[in-house]
Amino acid sequence: MAAVIPPTVATTAATVAVTTAVNATIAANASATPGGAAAGRPPRARRGETYHFKPHNVGRWLIWGFYALVLIVAPLMWTSSLAQTMLSQIGIAIIACLSYNLLLGQGGMLSFGHAVYSGLGAYLAIHTLNVVGAGQLALPVSLVPIVGGFAGLFFAALFGYVSTKKSGTPFAMITLGLAELIWSMSLMLPEFFGGEGGISSNRVVGKAVWGISFGPQIQVYYLIAIYAFVCTALLFAFTRTPLGRMLNAVRDNPERVEFIGYDTQWVRFLAFLIAGFFAGVSGGLSALNFEIVTAEVVGAARSGAYLLFTFLGGATFFFGPIIGAVLMVVALVLLSELTKAWLLYLGLVFLFMVMYAPGGIASLIMMNLRLAAFGKLRALWPSYLGLAGAALTMLVGGSAMVEMLYHLQLNEALGPQMKYLGMALNARSVESWFGAGFVLLTGLGLFELLRRQFRAEWDHAQEEIEKEIKRRESL
Repeated sequence: MAAVIPPTVATTAATVAVTTAVNATIAANASATPGGAAAGRPPRARRGETYHFKPHNVGRWLIWGFYALVLIVAPLMWTSSLAQTMLSQIGIAIIACLSYNLLLGQGGMLSFGHAVYSGLGAYLAIHTLNVVGAGQLALPVSLVPIVGGFAGLFFAALFGYVSTKKSGTPFAMITLGLAELIWSMSLMLPEFFGGEGGISSNRVVGKAVWGISFGPQIQVYYLIAIYAFVCTALLFAFTRTPLGRMLNAVRDNPERVEFIGYDTQWVRFLAFLIAGFFAGVSGGLSALNFEIVTAEVVGAARSGAYLLFTFLGGATFFFGPIIGAVLMVVALVLLSELTKAWLLYLGLVFLFMVMYAPGGIASLIMMNLRLAAFGKLRALWPSYLGLAGAALTMLVGGSAMVEMLYHLQLNEALGPQMKYLGMALNARSVESWFGAGFVLLTGLGLFELLRRQFRAEWDHAQEEIEKEIKRRESL
């Protein structure tokens, strides 16, 4: 009886045979080319032939130049101590959010413990700064953040080897468990973590070099700005490497990546190491900026902030986490000073972004740039203004009700009278609640009517853009 070959085996054998034949053909062509092993290089241009070089990407140079210019000019425009402190925190947050986006946006790895690596990097940096201050180590203060980076790299190698063995929900749960483990250890090991008081230090060490002692905040800001620009450039360069492209492939279709012979766990692990290093650098800069590190830097709240604002900025775009970093500092520093209900507002913003703009603010920018490129944005400006006005009306009414509720819960001893946007409100008055509710419902009704009109205009503009694209392709 003739042997029956299964279809799978036959297909695999045919694939192997074709691959072997192709490789043999390539090898034969290489050996037949003059130069032997050098045949893989482009041949020299013959007489009369010229090379054709790819032109420089002028737009990319302009964007990076503008980014550097903003980092340089920002503290010259906002000269107050609060502004310079916020700008320093924004630079630190940019590195942290970009490193987190390497996992979430580039690799599709939802981590709930990214603050572990920035936090432990901050602790190692502050301990190193104390050693340098004691004269036991000759290390420039400007290189202390690199120590934090290597600390983040070490712990990323230690914990990432376990975490990256899984993907998806198991990976998220493993990172959450490790984050809670480190958080509990921060309370049990006061010798390293400093207990509730944390570890403090002094960044002014030794003699000033060229007048730079890192005592004034402006000097610390420019150090952070240099690190922010270099780290941003390195992370962007990583996205253009074969490893970065393979990380995107692992995010999109890990089964196909395994089929062509790549180890997806190893790709995730390498990305985890790189993200840990840059997170540690951000932690080291934070240690220099504040001169104190407490246990909250490894807490779940910090990891949640990285996740929340990276998503709000736009995890699917490289510049999205930069927007998210700015929003994070503004929300944590300014918004928290304006109202005690800032976490509620932040949660509502996150909810609406998930519902209506899951790509984040960066996706909204890119979609409108597409409209502008085809000349369709001008027709939508009236609708944008109308939606903004309706949303502002809703915000005024809704926030008035929230502020009155918080006033009754937290400031009851001060009486029912309160100030809101220059108006006197009585938190126990029916008129105040009715007025706030009426403003909220009016804004909500206007917003829904304008939203439907805007949706129709948007769809019409998209149809015209698609027709224009097809027309250009047919030429």
